[in-house]
Amino acid sequence: MIQKEIRSWKKVFENDLNYIVYELKELVTTPTLILLEGPMGAGKTTFAKAFITLEGDESMSPSYSVVNETRNVVHADFYRLKSREEIIHLELALYLEGKKYLFVEWGKQHFTSLLKELPENFHLYLMELSINESSQNDIQTRNFTLFEVSES
Repeated sequence: MIQKEIRSWKKVFENDLNYIVYELKELVTTPTLILLEGPMGAGKTTFAKAFITLEGDESMSPSYSVVNETRNVVHADFYRLKSREEIIHLELALYLEGKKYLFVEWGKQHFTSLLKELPENFHLYLMELSINESSQNDIQTRNFTLFEVSES
């Protein structure tokens, strides 16, 4: 996987997410896969929910159902997936018809398998999220970095 940094946001507060969503929409080409990567608690699901809400849809965490779809967005959480076969059985192509965005949490380790399930016209991105160690007044901030991704 080759990564080219497009944009980074430093010291992101939860109140900043709407701004980042608007900017992200200007930076990516649709239809798009955006892999959300980062440690537990970095804000992957929170970011996906903010994005979906600004698209005018309701969001639920896919933590238990693996894949949720709304009008323009598919949101998947691959945390519990262990093999390529599990990805094949999700039949992602059925969810993606007419969708602009596919967000996949914990998908980086399954990148090659995931590519085989996507339509060829999907553009590929990775958003890495991290938690800042030192925060003022015990309010945690995050860093977000967006990369354009291509196969080796």
